[in-house]
Amino acid sequence: MLDTLKSKMKAIKQDLTALYLAYAHPEVPWYAKLFTAVILGYALSPIDLIPDFIPVLGYLDDLILIPLGITLALKMIPKHVMEECRKRAAEMDNNAVGKSWAAAALIILIWLLLIWVIVKRFL
Repeated sequence: MLDTLKSKMKAIKQDLTALYLAYAHPEVPWYAKLFTAVILGYALSPIDLIPDFIPVLGYLDDLILIPLGITLALKMIPKHVMEECRKRAAEMDNNAVGKSWAAAALIILIWLLLIWVIVKRFL
């Protein structure tokens, strides 16, 4: 069950990247571009319709609204365009694996340096 959930989450992540790529595609209708922009903005925004600190309901919008919006946006975009964008998103995901480790290491290094400076300054 955990493997199924992980694969679905990976598919949603790739679909978000594919939607971003489809947004710029010239064959996508304007209404699909508008809806895709709203969904991508909501998915990537730190501001939620229902704040996350509200028990159960806070995460419910993330679990229902975002996948539902992605599904609707995918239905608005022509199939051949989505196939092309999914292939490009998969290539981007495969190429980014090494870069994501390097970026994570850099961020950790910056945080450690910041902590070291704060400790050194105040102790």
